[in-house]
Amino acid sequence: MNSSNKTNETLDVALVHDWLPVLGGAEKVVEQMVRVYPQATIYTLFDFLSPEERAQVSLGRPVETSRLNDWPGVKKYYRYLILQSTRAIEEFDVTHHDLVLSSSASLSKGVLTSPDQLHVCYMHSPARYAWDLTHEYIGSIGGTGAWLKQKIAREMMHKFRLWDMRSTPQIDHLIANSEFIKKRIWKTYRREATVIYPPVDTDAFTISEKPREDFYFTASRMVPYKQIQLIVETFKERPDLRLIVSGDGPEMPRIRAAAGPNVTFLGHASFEDMRDHMQRAKAFVFAAKEDFGIVPVEAQACGTPVIALSHGGTAETVRGLSHAQPTGVHFDDQTVPSLLQAIEAFEANAAGFSEETIAAHAKSFASERFRRELSEFVDNLR
Repeated sequence: MNSSNKTNETLDVALVHDWLPVLGGAEKVVEQMVRVYPQATIYTLFDFLSPEERAQVSLGRPVETSRLNDWPGVKKYYRYLILQSTRAIEEFDVTHHDLVLSSSASLSKGVLTSPDQLHVCYMHSPARYAWDLTHEYIGSIGGTGAWLKQKIAREMMHKFRLWDMRSTPQIDHLIANSEFIKKRIWKTYRREATVIYPPVDTDAFTISEKPREDFYFTASRMVPYKQIQLIVETFKERPDLRLIVSGDGPEMPRIRAAAGPNVTFLGHASFEDMRDHMQRAKAFVFAAKEDFGIVPVEAQACGTPVIALSHGGTAETVRGLSHAQPTGVHFDDQTVPSLLQAIEAFEANAAGFSEETIAAHAKSFASERFRRELSEFVDNLR
């Protein structure tokens, strides 16, 4: 399909995304893709966004959903429809578009394309629940009849892996959202990928004129892999240091019970309140092992140093103390002693951080950079 004489503004693009349950990091990627290709049509398995949220992602472009989106009450159980979704993604007919651009963490990369059609996949990650985290995922299934549910899950994951391996060779070119995910892609599929970091709205996070205050800050959904309990348990070991926690979720009761009196919980905070705390904090603490991790970059855009894990995305987005212009402190293990050591290292080196240097580093992950790199990558293939 010859589209070499078309510009980004006229290119007819099929933008295929797994699903649109909420506005998150992956949805921000879709928004920026539409800004690059304003004639795109969005295809997605499920769309649970409000009209206002949908307009923010699609910028008014059409959004086509699968037949599964019409199932009664599907919002409550759509994540369990993995095998049905492999069929549904293949039912989208995108063969009339000039370019197929998939935004995939599991399913959208399996869309069927014609032999002369270019398919570029922006891969957020191989499906973690089916590959490196499958035993952890199945082991977490409990309740009544857990053994039977785990047995069914094992069979589902096996069938999904077969489809996953079959669908990946149909992709012409892969983009990974970090070096960490590039390695995971190679491990899973033995495919090379080009790294283009996802877009971060660094313009919405700036250095404040308000002075820094004597508290640490973290913000996250209260789910196990975010490791908020680890953070509050660590600060319990340092009652002289103050921690403020923003966010809510199913783990909140357990996390509250683990916290000492030096920890303050804000619950679900507005964007403005979260940003204000981020701007005034002496440091932002982040203990999750993320594929990329947008929030630590947002904190750095505020000129705030970040204490983060030396694995996963934050190994790439946060420059540790060994760097000539550090933007934070790394710790090696998700344990209280390791995080405590990093906090103490920050306390000893706090005067060596520059707000301006930290904010300038965050700008290297800005949305404009993402749009430029994506456009250049695809242009070189057409």
